[in-house]
Amino acid sequence: MSVELLPDGRVKKPEWLRVKLPTGKKHRELRGLVDKYKLNTICQSGSCPNMGECWGEGTATFMILGNVCTRSCGFCGVKTGRPEQVDWAEPEKVARSIKLMQIKHAVLTSVDRDDLKDMGSIIWAETIHAVRRISPGTTMETLIPDFQGIEKHIDRLVEASPEVLSHNMETVRRLTREVRIQAKYDRSLEVLRYAKEAGQRRTKTGIMLGLGEFEDEVFETIQEVANAKVDVITIGQYLQPTKKHLPLKEFITPEQFKKYEDFARGLGFRHVESGPLVRSSYHAEKHIL
Repeated sequence: MSVELLPDGRVKKPEWLRVKLPTGKKHRELRGLVDKYKLNTICQSGSCPNMGECWGEGTATFMILGNVCTRSCGFCGVKTGRPEQVDWAEPEKVARSIKLMQIKHAVLTSVDRDDLKDMGSIIWAETIHAVRRISPGTTMETLIPDFQGIEKHIDRLVEASPEVLSHNMETVRRLTREVRIQAKYDRSLEVLRYAKEAGQRRTKTGIMLGLGEFEDEVFETIQEVANAKVDVITIGQYLQPTKKHLPLKEFITPEQFKKYEDFARGLGFRHVESGPLVRSSYHAEKHIL
């Protein structure tokens, strides 16, 4: 579906992308805790349309290693620049936030830290260990950067043993250089393949559509991800964060998302989430099963 602009220049969203405001007792409780203790969740800072549903299920996403990224991906709303010094107390802070919020399943993500010798992998591992110690009933998904494909950094995460290790492909091969300027399509595939071969029980990836990819390219990416023995794939709609980011080329219809879902299920993925409102952490609590 082509993109239509409103008189004020904003993109007119189709009916299937309109969501209700988050409600419910659990959401109100978590919102109150986040505001009171100034906790940092991607759910809020990323204005996720599924926040109410996820918080209602006791799932939330936390970003570690600061909020300034060393990379400048064309789709991402996170600031780019010189990151601050590593906060070595952060693992404890995040773990205590998860405990305070009584999170059943936590998704951890981070900016890229190419400025660090360990790419941030030590803080990553320490955060997993801290959550295990302080909130032992919480399961975890770790949505990691590519760590420039350096195996010893990936090993730290695998050894820390999160329930799910996730790394997003984001887009098809042809568009990777434009969408993920400092990333490489095959390197991301290799991160997923290596993690599985190194002993990670469950691996996961996500792609977003509407950037100008063709149907056969999406099928190719899904197939290559399946070949890397990835267990879970999420497929969602790209929405332009600001006018400075990559333009939205088209809205993908629910029927087309269903077509991709059927194709992926036919390849044997354990879980497939495919739809306009799907984000990489959507239904994350189900992906550990």
